[in-house]
Amino acid sequence: MPELKRSLGVLGAASVSIGAIIGAGIFVLIGVSSGLAGPSVILSFMIAGVVSFLTALSSAELASFITESGGSYIYTHKAFGKFWGYLVGWMQSFDYIVGASAVSIGFAAYFTYFLGIQSAQTVIVIVGSLLPLVLMLVNFMGVKEASGTNNLLVGLKVTALVLFIIVGGSFLISNGDYSNYHPFFPTGVAGMLSGAAIIFFAFAGFNTITVIAEEVKNPEKNVPKAIMLAFALCTLLYIGVSLVSVGLVSWKLLGASDTPLEAALKTATDNVFLLKFISVSALFATASVVMASILGGSRALFAMARQRVIPVMLARISKNGVPTFTVMLSGVVIALIVVVSQANLDWLASIFNFGTLMTYFFINLSVVRLRQKMPDANRTFRVPFYPVIPVLGVLSCFALAFYLNPNAIVFAAAWIAIGIAAYEYNKRREAKT
Repeated sequence: MPELKRSLGVLGAASVSIGAIIGAGIFVLIGVSSGLAGPSVILSFMIAGVVSFLTALSSAELASFITESGGSYIYTHKAFGKFWGYLVGWMQSFDYIVGASAVSIGFAAYFTYFLGIQSAQTVIVIVGSLLPLVLMLVNFMGVKEASGTNNLLVGLKVTALVLFIIVGGSFLISNGDYSNYHPFFPTGVAGMLSGAAIIFFAFAGFNTITVIAEEVKNPEKNVPKAIMLAFALCTLLYIGVSLVSVGLVSWKLLGASDTPLEAALKTATDNVFLLKFISVSALFATASVVMASILGGSRALFAMARQRVIPVMLARISKNGVPTFTVMLSGVVIALIVVVSQANLDWLASIFNFGTLMTYFFINLSVVRLRQKMPDANRTFRVPFYPVIPVLGVLSCFALAFYLNPNAIVFAAAWIAIGIAAYEYNKRREAKT
C-alpha cells in the first residue's frame, strides 16, 4: 500500500489548518452575512464558531488514534463501513473542490478591485480559474514545499487581520460612537441564524490537517494540538474583526460592499498603505485557502483510491511523495467549477456549507460509534463531557442545515446520487478484475 512522507511538525500542521480556515469567509462573506444579520453578525460568528468547535473536539479525538490520510472518510469508514465511508469521502472531496472554487472567486474579486478593473465579471472568471492551476503546480513540488509557501501566506494574512482590529478598534474607542450597533437585530433572529449558516464557511478548514495526518510527524499528539491551536487563533481573530467592522460602518453598507474590510477601515484611517495592505492580504488569504484545499482534496481522493472505492490509479505517488493524479484532478476541477458557475460566490458557498455540515455530522457520529467499537484504542485526546459534545455537534449541524439555500441542498443531493452510482459502478468493475 503506498504511503506518504511525514514532513510536518505541530506548527506546520497548525499553519495548514489556519491557511485553510482564514480566507474568503472573513474577507468577503463577512459582507454577505452582515447584510443578512446586521450587527448581530457578531452572534452569527459565535454560533458558527461553537458549531464548528464541537466538531473540532471530535476531530481531535479521532485524529489522536487514527493517523492515516483521509480525515472524515477514514473515520466514517472505520465506524460505519465501506459504503458510508465512501459517501462521506465523496462529499468531503467535493467540498474541498467547491470551497476552493468559491475562494478562488474571492481572490479574483479582490484582484480586479486592487488593479482598479471595473465591471470585470469575465476577468474574475479567468483569474479565478487560473489560480488553482498555478497552485496545483506548487503542490506538485511536495507537501513540505507547499507548506512553506502556505506559511508565508498565513503570516501575512494574520498580520493584516491583527492590524485591522487594532486600528479599527482604537478608532471606535477614541471616537466613542457606537450607533452602528443599533438596532442589533434589524432582520430578527432568523436573519442572525441565516448569517451564521453563511459565515459557517469561514470556520471550515480546521479539519484539513486530519486529511493529511499521514504527512505529520507524531500525528497522535501533533494533529489534535494543531487543530486546537488553529481553531483558537482563528476564532479570536474572527470575533475581533466582526466586532470592529460592524461598529465602523452601517451593516447595510457593509453588506453591499465587495471589499467589506477595506470599506470598514476607510472610516478609521486614510492611510493608503494600510488600506492597500488589507486588500493585498485578502489575496494572500484566499490563495492560501486554495493551496490548503488542493492539499486536503487530493489527499481525500488518494485515501479513497488506496481503499479501492474509486479507481486505484489515483493512488499513485510521485518520487517526491505527492499523489500526482489527485492533485491534478483537484486543481483542474476547481478551475472548471469557477468557469461553469460563472463566479457565483453565494451559491457555491451554500453548496460547500451543506457538504461541510454533512461531513461534520458523521465526524461526531463516528466518535460515538468508535467509542463502542474500539474502546481500547490509545486515545491521546478525549472529547470532554462525552457524549454531550458529539451529540450537540450532530444536532447543531442538522439544525444549521435548515438555514441554507434550498437550491444548494438540491444540488448537493444530486451530487450524492451521482456518487452512489459511481460507487456501484466501481464495485462491479473491481469484482470483475
